[in-house]
Amino acid sequence: MFDWFADRRRKKLIQTPFPASWETIVRSNVAHFCMLENAQQDHLRDLVKVFVAEKNWVGAGGLELTDEIRVTIAAQACLLLLGLAHNYYRNVESIIVYPSTVVPPQRRPSFFDNTIAPAEIAHPIIGQAFQNGPVIIIWDAALSGGRHPESGHNVIYHEFAHKLDMLDGMADGTPPLQDRTEYHDWVLICSREYLRLKKDAGKGRKSFLDAYGATNEAEFFAVATEQFFDQPQRMRENTPDLYRVLQEYYNQDPSERVSRNTCTG
Repeated sequence: MFDWFADRRRKKLIQTPFPASWETIVRSNVAHFCMLENAQQDHLRDLVKVFVAEKNWVGAGGLELTDEIRVTIAAQACLLLLGLAHNYYRNVESIIVYPSTVVPPQRRPSFFDNTIAPAEIAHPIIGQAFQNGPVIIIWDAALSGGRHPESGHNVIYHEFAHKLDMLDGMADGTPPLQDRTEYHDWVLICSREYLRLKKDAGKGRKSFLDAYGATNEAEFFAVATEQFFDQPQRMRENTPDLYRVLQEYYNQDPSERVSRNTCTG
């Protein structure tokens, strides 16, 4: 019954016109929108309308939420969904947005925590995704990443890749895949490239992938997703197998569209 109501509500949202002000926001703040084909742009507009309406948006740190903030974040998050079978990030209920880099409060250990383990040290973040909780986004980082894909860093792609990874209940660097063959290929390629990055990072050697991806398998997938969308040609040249498995998962080919730009001005 809930699915029926949700589907009906979403169909109504999709049928509503995409606001002209939102179009201006997306074209100004999300560089990838200008590289999409017309049908993909239409699809992204539909995804954004539903995403903005369904998620609980919370301004924090004195930030007053605006359409620009919601639409800019939604368009980048939904870009990852363009080729996926999805339910609009069903594991994301709330998005908390801070104006700039923040140090989150230190989490207090629960009764069930291992008290022998060292306490987590709070440190500055530009984004954070929780297994059974919200996504935290820093607005100035989200805006910069959306406008400047050439940097290779995008907090939205990173944190929402984590939420895709978490759809099967674990943040282990392997999102839900189609079949055993795809899982085998994914594990083979991603494990190899993760270990290579970890070795390079341990020896202080620079890689085209950000060294933060060597933290663990989950961070590797999130970092690789950033590079896949923002520097696809570089990834394809350096690790064609990694590009291929991400292309097959996302069902998108960013390297093919980087030369396309339908935005003027």
